[in-house]
Amino acid sequence: MFRMIHPARIAVLNGQPARAGHYVLYWMQQAQRVSQNHALEYAIEQANLLKLPVVIGFGLMDDYPDANLRHYAFMLQGLKATKHAATQRGICMVIRRGNPPTIAADLAREAAIVVCDRGYLLHQRRWRDQLADALPVRLVQIESDVVVPVEQASQKAEYAARTIRPKIAKLIKGHLVPLEQQTPIRDSLSLNIKDDLDISDIEGALAELKLDRSVPPSRRFVGGTDQAQGLLAEFLKKTLRGYATIRNEPSESICSHLSPYLHFGQISPLEIALAVMNADVPDLDKTAFLEQLIIRRELSCNYVQFTPQYWTYDALPAWARRSLENHAKDRREALYTREQLESAQTTDPYWNAAMREMIHTGYMHNYMRMYWGKCVIGWKRHPREAFDDLLYLNNRYLLDGRDANGYAGVGWCFGLHDRPWTNRPIFGQIRCMNAAGLRRKFDMEAYVKQVDQWSR
Repeated sequence: MFRMIHPARIAVLNGQPARAGHYVLYWMQQAQRVSQNHALEYAIEQANLLKLPVVIGFGLMDDYPDANLRHYAFMLQGLKATKHAATQRGICMVIRRGNPPTIAADLAREAAIVVCDRGYLLHQRRWRDQLADALPVRLVQIESDVVVPVEQASQKAEYAARTIRPKIAKLIKGHLVPLEQQTPIRDSLSLNIKDDLDISDIEGALAELKLDRSVPPSRRFVGGTDQAQGLLAEFLKKTLRGYATIRNEPSESICSHLSPYLHFGQISPLEIALAVMNADVPDLDKTAFLEQLIIRRELSCNYVQFTPQYWTYDALPAWARRSLENHAKDRREALYTREQLESAQTTDPYWNAAMREMIHTGYMHNYMRMYWGKCVIGWKRHPREAFDDLLYLNNRYLLDGRDANGYAGVGWCFGLHDRPWTNRPIFGQIRCMNAAGLRRKFDMEAYVKQVDQWSR
């Protein structure tokens, strides 16, 4: 048994045996990094036991669900850095265009064993099931995207953070263990396995792909593990101290800004957690950040794992849908089309600023995301329409959209993982937020000016 990795992270996905082969294949998909990657380290350990080299295979499809040029540019920036890091460790990384499980199955023809990382979205789960059914060789899945594996924490959809928090707390000590880096005993760089997409030239690679090009790359963020680790170091040094008390202030931007990198697996949540725990700051600040990184993020993974059709309005709690629909005919002060929202053309300057932050940078301050979502409920004739528009905008513009956090975050605006509040017009028993509350708590004019600078 692989001692470095907790058994709960390891799952054999088919009943096939290992066999004679030329290498151990690691099919990289969710964990797009070399650093602190449990799946890669497991693959290296198995290869060393078999006295074989390791090959990393990545399948790059042109039509990943809801992705556009912004997402692909950030991902390719990260993959370029990852491929370089793999080469530095003597590991061949192959990038090919096509359906990811099909690419993996093709590369597995000469593999003694196949290792994959884990993703929680439905299409990611289906890809792994397809590969498991297709392979005549053992497929082992290694979790490297959360601190506590989802099924170990809970076997059902949790109601809220307060219900999953104690379950994670009982298990977390056994998972907050640094991952030791293995050294491959055999180099795979001389193997004759070719790419069919050259990502050393990112602009050229992007030009080859058939993409939605209507959303340009972020003006603020560059992909890559080195970029993520730089942001983490800056966060620990400058802004983690005081996080517990001022993280919600939009103009201060007291955030790690690591969510895009977590989305693409360019940095390990375990690496972040251990760094925060070892930081020289008050425990109050550490606890507040780890609540977001572990409890809230892994509650989102729990949601998509155990909730059928998690991407739909009908997956929301019944009490929340019923309450909103009881107020669907309440008078609205304004109604906006999707096109008006997408153009940030409302009468609310704070909402418009949040939307412009999203459009130009691919990011939105965490507190403003809640306000952004709540406002749209009041600007649509029916909550279902509001949900569809918010999910569309979230997935289209945010670098960290289209993942468990994104789906749960939009759902939260409609009562997911929350409780009933005082009954109000339009919102019913859903928690509501308003501009007056923002002005009372925060320096909103400073936030608007900040976004103006990013938008130029």
